[in-house]
Amino acid sequence: MEKRKSFRLPHTLVLIYVLVIAVYLLSLFIPAGQFEREERIFQGQKRMVAVPGTFHHLPKKWLGPHWLLIAPIRGFQDASLIIFLIFIFGGTFGLLGKTGAIEGGIHRLAAFFSRQPGLRLLVIPALMVVFSLAGSVYGMAEESIPFVLIFIPFALSLGYDSIVGVAIPFLGSAVGFAVAFFNPFTVGIAQSFSDLPLYSGLTYRLILWIIATVIAIIFVVRYAEKIRKNPSLSPVYEIDRGRLELARADQSEVKWGNEQKLIIVLLFLSIGLLIFGILARGWYMEEIAALFLGLGLISGFIARMKPSQMAQYFVEGSREMMNVVLIIAGGRAILIIMREAMVLDSLLQGAASLISLVPSIITAQLIFIIQAIINFFIHSGTAQASLTMPIIAPLSDLVGITRQTAVLAFQLCEVINPVLPTSAVTMGVLGVARIPWEKWARWFLPLMIILIIFSLIALIPPVLFRYGPF
Repeated sequence: MEKRKSFRLPHTLVLIYVLVIAVYLLSLFIPAGQFEREERIFQGQKRMVAVPGTFHHLPKKWLGPHWLLIAPIRGFQDASLIIFLIFIFGGTFGLLGKTGAIEGGIHRLAAFFSRQPGLRLLVIPALMVVFSLAGSVYGMAEESIPFVLIFIPFALSLGYDSIVGVAIPFLGSAVGFAVAFFNPFTVGIAQSFSDLPLYSGLTYRLILWIIATVIAIIFVVRYAEKIRKNPSLSPVYEIDRGRLELARADQSEVKWGNEQKLIIVLLFLSIGLLIFGILARGWYMEEIAALFLGLGLISGFIARMKPSQMAQYFVEGSREMMNVVLIIAGGRAILIIMREAMVLDSLLQGAASLISLVPSIITAQLIFIIQAIINFFIHSGTAQASLTMPIIAPLSDLVGITRQTAVLAFQLCEVINPVLPTSAVTMGVLGVARIPWEKWARWFLPLMIILIIFSLIALIPPVLFRYGPF
């Protein structure tokens, strides 16, 4: 009897391009339109925002099929900073891996926790709280990528899998980002465009942040303990077996001398400088890339590598990132097609018209759903707030909910970000972790459903009690 072949999803790059084609076909049927824009200043930066009531239709702009080829190329240009950042991360950690410092440090850290099993149970909750705070306070997103490269071997050394290694920094910061009580990139900008006092309504958001963080921690801890007891249950079991075999093969080359110790100290100093730079100096991707490039170069010299060796290891590490770079460019192509076809504002106007038709008791939930759909195309919190909140905020006055509630519905839609194949951060994280998107999506789906239900429920009290500015 012939064995039936199991269904396998196509390569992630194929999935992304299918989405590009689907959005292109959709753009052929959506009328073109545009809001007028005005310049507003937030935190010293100029932003062009939509003006409510100024939407007008435009002559239909037909994009030829050649845009299916042009859009991904434009995607490289649009996402050039995040792409370069990912190349730098790949190259730097490829070089660091050859020094033996990270492997040696992880090995000794794992030995410590094996002698202290009680502390091991606290590692995941403690670290996820730290990353959730980082996501909530200063909007940690791209900055979680280098931590993934550190926490995967750490998780494996404790008997977990690489999904746990990704979840600690990435999921921790993503939940904090979505259910933030500060976050200048979502709460701050959305409140500014909604004419609300900056960071007002803090108490309720703080309660939601605590609950959401606890939910994520419980989910990850339960999964981690299940994998520790039976590693074969992991969706990435075969991938991790390859990682462990490679680590064992390289074990003879791993040293733990003064050079490796100095490199580890330098790594922690770099992380401290990263946090200081973001909080105190407003660093963004250029400065972060420069910091990690410097870290890689100095580490190579400390390990007494020749310049040609350093270049070789750096190129090898960067080469591993090519798959995720292509996926990021493809994801950005979706937004480029909608922007070039002039249909993005038309979708927003249609969404605003739909919101005005429903009863106020479910308006907040509808705003959440609409913002989540828009988030699929515009996964930057800042860009989405600039586009949607100038329209949604005054509309909320007319449909019977407070502007603060509309802001909350907007920010909570970020809970779907960790699964979006169009998100450069998500695909960057999975790319450096070498975890296929479909495996991660299947694992994350139950938690995403829980967080969506949590968000929909969390929007009920603000409607009932008129969630105000304070």
